[in-house]
Amino acid sequence: MMENQKPLLSINNLHVGFKMRQGFVNAVNGINLKLNAGQVLALVGESGSGKTVAARSILRIEAPGKITEGEIEYQSPNHGMLNLHQLKAAGLQIRSIRWKEIAMIFQEPMTSFGPMHTFGNQIAEALIIHENVSKSEAYDRTLESLQEVGMPRPAKVMKQYPHQISGGMRQRAMIAMALICNPQILVADEPTTALDVSTEAQILKLIRDRQETLNTTILYITHNLGVVFNIADQVAVMYLGEIIEQAPVSDLFISPKHPYTEALINAVPRVDTDYTNRKSKVIKGNIPDPYSHPKGCKFHPRCPKFMKDVCDTAKPDMIEIVANRFVACHLYSNTQENLTNEPGKY
Repeated sequence: MMENQKPLLSINNLHVGFKMRQGFVNAVNGINLKLNAGQVLALVGESGSGKTVAARSILRIEAPGKITEGEIEYQSPNHGMLNLHQLKAAGLQIRSIRWKEIAMIFQEPMTSFGPMHTFGNQIAEALIIHENVSKSEAYDRTLESLQEVGMPRPAKVMKQYPHQISGGMRQRAMIAMALICNPQILVADEPTTALDVSTEAQILKLIRDRQETLNTTILYITHNLGVVFNIADQVAVMYLGEIIEQAPVSDLFISPKHPYTEALINAVPRVDTDYTNRKSKVIKGNIPDPYSHPKGCKFHPRCPKFMKDVCDTAKPDMIEIVANRFVACHLYSNTQENLTNEPGKY
């Protein structure tokens, strides 16, 4: 979508839904993303926008959700071109890819580690299965990986169980596990949520160093736009299951195009602003009911630039307004020819 080179991973018109007692929930509604080798793509948006569901679908761990439409194409170094969406979630082929080629840092490590096994056993298992190393070598590399993520007393932690250490330490163990096999693609879902600021900076540096030295491709999911600016090359903004804007990180921050993106950036506190007589800028309203999406642009009930009979009737197409800048908004479409706003200047 953004580059001419052949992507390492392509998500095309992906739809993922959940069958609930109250009805069917469309968590992901036709998103398109491309990840090139060595790229860091940040996926941002409010909670409930579908970021995690989209990311988990890559590894085919979207259950209890189901991919209802679309494609996920992956250029595997060991298997060639694969259609991940067609692989069985418990099949041998996708299991050979998880952790070895595509790894994920989960947002909540307490539910990602087995409660009956030590960290040492669980992290080393990935090496033993995928790289056919001895147990002693696997444990040595596990210790090194825990040291790299700044784990206090890593030798002791290797012998402990998930319930015996803090949430921040579990998060670091989760990161160590994801990086242990040097995956080609790293999906990082809020990887520093439970960490203090100093440790967060250390982990972000580690992830960025891995990207630079090993050319690791990273899909970084976060709410923290400050982190996005420091780690990402490209940014995709997601709202209610759809990508509504995508751009190079510097362009997005300097000149956001979609009103939702502008609102997200304006909500971030700034140290160069006098807050004495200034209220925090927040996005009005809440994400709509997942069982009943608004017609037209899904952001229109909360949008300060809402245009009646335009935004609430027709869904905007994703268009390229300038090179490598994509946005789905009627402010830039041909459905409203006599605009008073010049695109990009609010």
